[in-house]
Amino acid sequence: MDFSRFLSDDFEVKSWVNAAFRAVQQEAPGKVDAHAATLVMKLQLFIQEVNNAVEETSHQALQNMPRVLREVEVLKQEATFLKEQMILVKEDIKKFEEDTAQSMQVLVEIDRVKSRMQLAAESLQEADKWSTLSADIEETLKTQDVSVISAKLTSMQSSLAMLVDTPDYSEKCVHLEALKNRLEAMASPQIVAAFNSQSVDQAKTFVKVFTEIDRMPQLLAYYYKCHKVQLVAAWQDLCQSDLSLNRQLTELYDTLLGTWHSQLQWATQVFKNPHEVVTVLLIQTLGALVPSIPVCLSTAMERTGQETKLNKLLELYDATVHFAKGLEVAMLPNLKEQNLVKVMELVEAVYGPYKPFQLEYGDLEEENLLIQISAVPLEHWEVIDCVQELNHSVNKLFILASGAIDNCIKLTDGLGVCGLLKALKALFSKYTSDFTNTLQSIRKKCKLDDIPSDSLFQEDWTAFQNSVRIITTCGELLHQCGDFEQQLANRILSTAGKYLSDSYSPCSFSGFQDTSSAEKKSSIKNPWQEYNYLLKENPSEYASLMETLYTLKEKGTSNHNLLSSSRSALSRLNQLAHHLAFDSVFLRIKQQLLLVSKMEGWSSGGIGETLTDDLPNFSLTPLEYISNIGQYIMSLPLHLEPFVTQEDSALELALHAGKLPYPPEQGDELPELDNMADYWLGSIARATMQTYCEVILQIPELTVHSTKQLATDIDYLINVMDALGLQPSRTLQTIVTLLKAKPEDYRQAAKSTPRRMASSIAAMRGLEC
Repeated sequence: MDFSRFLSDDFEVKSWVNAAFRAVQQEAPGKVDAHAATLVMKLQLFIQEVNNAVEETSHQALQNMPRVLREVEVLKQEATFLKEQMILVKEDIKKFEEDTAQSMQVLVEIDRVKSRMQLAAESLQEADKWSTLSADIEETLKTQDVSVISAKLTSMQSSLAMLVDTPDYSEKCVHLEALKNRLEAMASPQIVAAFNSQSVDQAKTFVKVFTEIDRMPQLLAYYYKCHKVQLVAAWQDLCQSDLSLNRQLTELYDTLLGTWHSQLQWATQVFKNPHEVVTVLLIQTLGALVPSIPVCLSTAMERTGQETKLNKLLELYDATVHFAKGLEVAMLPNLKEQNLVKVMELVEAVYGPYKPFQLEYGDLEEENLLIQISAVPLEHWEVIDCVQELNHSVNKLFILASGAIDNCIKLTDGLGVCGLLKALKALFSKYTSDFTNTLQSIRKKCKLDDIPSDSLFQEDWTAFQNSVRIITTCGELLHQCGDFEQQLANRILSTAGKYLSDSYSPCSFSGFQDTSSAEKKSSIKNPWQEYNYLLKENPSEYASLMETLYTLKEKGTSNHNLLSSSRSALSRLNQLAHHLAFDSVFLRIKQQLLLVSKMEGWSSGGIGETLTDDLPNFSLTPLEYISNIGQYIMSLPLHLEPFVTQEDSALELALHAGKLPYPPEQGDELPELDNMADYWLGSIARATMQTYCEVILQIPELTVHSTKQLATDIDYLINVMDALGLQPSRTLQTIVTLLKAKPEDYRQAAKSTPRRMASSIAAMRGLEC
């Protein structure tokens, strides 16, 4: 039987019993009881055996306990003895130190004297060595062996370091420098030959020699000069060729980029800091070009016409950007090994020639945009041609504006945003001015300011239809202006947003400069992406840019006022277009109304001379002028139908943004505001009624018959208004009430009317008020 299972941590009685009986049930199912009795007996025996073992172990432990206690006591005594011995030793050491302190002081002094004597001996040896080397150096120089001479000079340099306190130290320094100069002059032809032939072994030798004599900067000067001469000569050949400046720059940049790769590969085998060496080579080359790139750019700009100046500059800048991107890609994998100060100097050398033009970007862009927009024709002989050109000009305007954003990003990487906004405002100002002049020209062509003096009434809706097209154009302007302003804000923030530090606060001018030190330390910044010409050259404009970016970031690109003045100017255009359309409709009505006060029949019997004053009012018919007006107004809904039926978002936007003259009177219901056609119809109706009231009050005298006739005319107009669902004006209703009042009832009727109006009507009718 296996009793080891009783020792396991996961022992379970049921499992053990089941396992013990499982085998018996399979072999002899009838012997289960016997097997159980045997198993119980075995367990009892095992328990007894365990008890005996425990008892025996306990007995042995009790016997061993006194012996353990005795051993602990002995160990305690030995520890006490050891402590006493250590105290004695400590006292002996202390006594020894006190007894030998004077002796140790003497030994220290002796050691100090020995060190001084050794130093003096070495100094004498070095002085003797300097004398020996100085005597032998002339012979060594005659050998022309650079390595040997270098070794001698190195030894002399070491000896000189030991002779700092000698009286003639400065003279010896001068002498040593003179010897180094002689070595450099002697080796210069070989150095030049080694660098020109790109001999790695010879170059390594000279690097070793010049490092030993502390003349490494002079050796690098030879290296820079050898390659700089070749590159400058190649540039001068390009300048004398017939190639355009853009092509010349491209060829130069290709040569410089090729030099970077080839020289880096060679310099890696020769110099300890190859990246810095090749970077300085490019910096010095760009600074030594004759003619210099800034001079070439200025000359090219002077020779370029105003209309293509900015495009020419962008074309040249694109070649430079391509070169810069090539260098950035080449440097990026080993940026940690680079001297970032020198890389930044190279960035300045590459982009620096364009700095004056970048600072003037706003003026260049404004001049370019004004030239371009001036080439967009708006004025034509025929009105329909003007309308079409106004419509076509919208896309041209915003293509120019979008192009200006592209130009700003290409040339200034977003730093020229302030100049861009200024140029865009000038563009929209010029456009709105031309648009306004064209609208004035259309007014003259349609003769809206010249009211015909004759009574001939002719309907002509052409001017109104053209005006509606112009209103649609204004709606398109407003719509595209909103989209463009959103696009402008998004692109400004996505491009120039990198210059805005998280710690920037508009309250502190220095906020934008303090990019957190933790941020600087956390990662190595790429100088090619950190170039910022505006910060040093124009801090005030940079501060303005930061404020703009901060506002866009805090308020969101959808909540901004980048072009608020331009939007207002476009809204004014829309308002002018509304007035143009209104006047084109109201002109015919006004023409008829102005005839009213001049009609001679009001004060004589001419109007109804065949009628008698006793005829009832219903026998009178409206005169021709009011009939023409009534029929004209009744036809208005047909011509205003496009406002309702056309699904034109631009027209709808313009109509909701525009305002018409003659708004509803205070207290009137305004269901017409829900429908643009009703809104226009109401405005024209109110203009008609107000003008009608004004000309009525200008009539000098009314006979009894002409009073009835005028009341009939007014009633007719009121009926027309009712038929169109429009409210007649209170002034018109008051006038017709006063006209219909009998002479004996006039004073009673005039009590509830304005005194001045009642007096005027009474004077016309010859009544006393």
